Amino acid sequence: MATEAGLLAAIAFAGALVFGITGFGSALVTIPLATHLVPLKFALALFALVDLCCALSVGLENPKNAKRSEWARLVPMILVGTALGVTLLVNLPRAAGMLLLGLFVLSYALYSLLRHGAARVIAPGWAWLAGLCGGITSTLFGAGGPPYAIYLSQRGLSKDEFRATMGFAVMTSISLRVTAFLITGLLLEPAVWLTALVAVPAALLGLFVAKRLYRRISREVLLRAVSLILLASGGSLVLRALY
Repeated sequence: MATEAGLLAAIAFAGALVFGITGFGSALVTIPLATHLVPLKFALALFALVDLCCALSVGLENPKNAKRSEWARLVPMILVGTALGVTLLVNLPRAAGMLLLGLFVLSYALYSLLRHGAARVIAPGWAWLAGLCGGITSTLFGAGGPPYAIYLSQRGLSKDEFRATMGFAVMTSISLRVTAFLITGLLLEPAVWLTALVAVPAALLGLFVAKRLYRRISREVLLRAVSLILLASGGSLVLRALY
């Protein structure tokens, strides 16, 4: 148990390092890796607590830069998506959940690795789809950031506006996820809170290191490296679910 907790803390550190530099994506690293050690529902509950601490730390850094109108468009469907996601989570068999997680991670990794054309400004109505998908994937896989990031990256925001608005969206999504997990009992397991006593400090240390590395590491290089890790991790989860 001590070895397992130590490994989960190391995973929390790595996830927070990614989150601190990119503003999202920690769960795409932590959840796939953690499910090799613990059941998916345990991993989701544990990293909901870890992610909440990280999101509050990063999201409240520069709230004045956030585009409140964009955040307000996302919130209603994040609520709907969270309700749908938790309903699926409590009813999905373990193998099915692992397979869906693996496919989701693989899909996002491939999307990230493909070259994209010049960013264009899309209509604000796409916020409804982004909020719905983010709410579902946040609760079901612990990873709501990618749909929000895809949408906000095509709304013509500055770098600071994007990071701050992402922080607001992620904070909202994770807060709702934690509430849903408390209601359904996933966060009532004592082992989750005991492990969080080790994982949360490790994640906060990861954020501290990320702040020091932020100006030294190219965000694009880091995202590409993470995408390669996700390809391997997602593929491994799919194989485990099928065989």
